[in-house]
Amino acid sequence: MRSEIKPEEVVRNRTRLLPPYKVIVHDDDYNEMNYVIFALVHAVNILTTQEAERIMLTAHLTGRAVVIVSPKEVAEYYQERLLSYNLTATIEPD
Repeated sequence: MRSEIKPEEVVRNRTRLLPPYKVIVHDDDYNEMNYVIFALVHAVNILTTQEAERIMLTAHLTGRAVVIVSPKEVAEYYQERLLSYNLTATIEPD
């Protein structure tokens, strides 16, 4: 008899082993909006231009925006990439 693993169990175990972290970009007075969109698309290469624009506008209007949610090590990687474009970025548990 073969035991089937349910998709919900896989997600639950993965989340337990690799808890999700939010990568957050903060609004600043230094970078132009078009540059922020450019930096988001290049730093987080899975983002579309439209998604990057939405993230930029959210950060501009509210002070911060979630860029991506991922395991901590991946979140740290994206944070470093955003920082390399002179954007202010932090991570925090989801």
